[in-house]
Amino acid sequence: MKGGKSKSDTKSAKLSVNKKSTTKGGKKSGKAAKDPNKPKRPASAFFVFMEEFREQYKKDHPKNKSVAAVGKAGGDKWKSMSEAEKRPYVDKAEKRKVEYEKNMKAYNKRQAEGPKEDDAESEKSVSEVNDDDDDDEEGSGEEDDDE
Repeated sequence: MKGGKSKSDTKSAKLSVNKKSTTKGGKKSGKAAKDPNKPKRPASAFFVFMEEFREQYKKDHPKNKSVAAVGKAGGDKWKSMSEAEKRPYVDKAEKRKVEYEKNMKAYNKRQAEGPKEDDAESEKSVSEVNDDDDDDEEGSGEEDDDE
């Protein structure tokens, strides 16, 4: 059996290949961190419709707890609606889109200017734990009670 692989060698090779494919879940994605200050994209006309439809559906069917049932009923109703019935929702979606584009222009302008010294960290990104640590250094004595 010179130069050939034994059965134990091929089994370990197969196992190592399987191990590589199972580590997929622990891998970090290559995406950049999401900016909490970036404006959210506007809802489409269908989602604007669904906001109102959900409220009405909950009133009509108070015992229903299924999200899928609400979505299916909303989708069916949206498909059966005429263009004239959809028009108010399309208009609201257009207004939200214009507002979003305005906010994005302002956001992009701020990004191009770069972070100011005062705004180096946004209010959302600063954790409350770090703010509390500053007070503990002065000797509040909260952690020393255990001794």
